[in-house]
Amino acid sequence: MRLKNMKLVRSFAVIAFTSALVALPVMGQRAAPAGSGDPIKDTSAFHPPAGAKVAVIEWQDLTCPACAHAFPVVHQAVAHYKIPLIQHDFLLGGEHGVFGDKEAAIWARYLQDKVSPEMADQYRGAVFAAQSGITSRDDMQAFTRRFFSTHGLKMPFVPDPNGELLKEVMADRALGEKAGLQHTPMIIVCTQHEWVQVTDTTLLYQTIDELLAHAGGATTGAKPAGAKATSVKPAGAKPASASKAAH
Repeated sequence: MRLKNMKLVRSFAVIAFTSALVALPVMGQRAAPAGSGDPIKDTSAFHPPAGAKVAVIEWQDLTCPACAHAFPVVHQAVAHYKIPLIQHDFLLGGEHGVFGDKEAAIWARYLQDKVSPEMADQYRGAVFAAQSGITSRDDMQAFTRRFFSTHGLKMPFVPDPNGELLKEVMADRALGEKAGLQHTPMIIVCTQHEWVQVTDTTLLYQTIDELLAHAGGATTGAKPAGAKATSVKPAGAKPASASKAAH
């Protein structure tokens, strides 16, 4: 009888342990709204910089319309809460390559590394704002030339002669692939101990407030007047054959 009971106890223990293993990914997977989000494979990049309690991490493609909608919302939010924003490029390729996503990412990285992160951010925002009028690599080059001229910057003939900037851009993409990114933009709000993927930017402020509260930081309880959040339909992260407007 004792042997039979021991076998039963052992069986229940195995079942409980197996159930716990199955449940772990579900427990770790959080999204806003609940039930949305990508099947994340690796969360090693989901943490704030040293000294910060909460941060927003975003992967984007400069020719992705959904990223263009999210850009001002994300920037307003991080400015409002005074928290870090970590931006990564994720080249979608395919039709987006025709629009000049790689060239735009390299120019943004040139400005970030050679001029200032603030100027790079201005460039990214300007590209997103002008996105509907950029339908080719030539358009992207002409737009970039005007941006440099307007801001009194000398534009190099070749921004990345040794391919170092492209390596940085592709390292960003590799980091996104490692995480399991399937759409752009991918927006992560994180602390040192938890993270939430925000797929609807109308929930961004609420999510930041929640994680700040968990991390012991000050919250505001509401987004500022004039801040406009947009429900974002992500663009596919795989090379697509549909038209740009479809994203």
